[in-house]
Amino acid sequence: MYEILHLGPRYLTLTSVGGDLICLYVKKPVCVVAGIGPGNGAALARRFAEEGFAIALLSRTTELASDIANELPDARVYACDVADEAAVERTFDRIVSELGGVSVLVYNAGSGVWGTIDEITAADFEASWRVNALGAFLTAKKVVAAMKREGRGNIVFVGATASRRGAARAAAFAPAKAAQRSLAESLARHLWPAGIHVSLVVIDGVIDIPRTRARMPDQPGTFFLKPDDIADAVFRLTAQPQSAWSFEIEVRPFGEKW
Repeated sequence: MYEILHLGPRYLTLTSVGGDLICLYVKKPVCVVAGIGPGNGAALARRFAEEGFAIALLSRTTELASDIANELPDARVYACDVADEAAVERTFDRIVSELGGVSVLVYNAGSGVWGTIDEITAADFEASWRVNALGAFLTAKKVVAAMKREGRGNIVFVGATASRRGAARAAAFAPAKAAQRSLAESLARHLWPAGIHVSLVVIDGVIDIPRTRARMPDQPGTFFLKPDDIADAVFRLTAQPQSAWSFEIEVRPFGEKW
């Protein structure tokens, strides 16, 4: 007969009736958050860490991601340009080697190149597509095979209302987000029968981070979307029972016009 004494980041300590101690290795499920910033990326990492996941934080620069990782019990930082196929290949191979197979991929990377057709360049258009669409494809492709073998897994894309309507100054961003949404839908139709829940979170509103507050000092707190609440919505998507999966949900503050 054993009693649980301590559940550490990766070890379970037990004691027997006679007083003997044993330590068992506990493999945490792995969540990859691709795209780390002070708002949604940081909140997503913290939310999944709270639920007992080991966290892989992917970003092109690692200073902020390293600060976040230092707060969490079992997190590692990986410098990765998600639009670079070779970099994605190397990074995910390292994640599997160091943390284990990926249970959840949250694709939060995004690039907002704003302007009308008169203002943006072909390079702007391509750069937006590479981060929002190509990166989503490359990272998803690296986790699908293992998830199929396991018969389960979650891939969540963090999208935007720009995927549904092309505003005048979203000539680069809207087509990229529309491509991401179409990719997510294609993956969902293909992978749901294999037990892999592919979903999309459409964000409609202004994220509550210091720089947006500084730009909009007259707006009340209720105007903004709080990153912690977005992260909670994402986690709840990944916890849905298979008989009632959602493909697409929208998150917006109650005062947002839609």
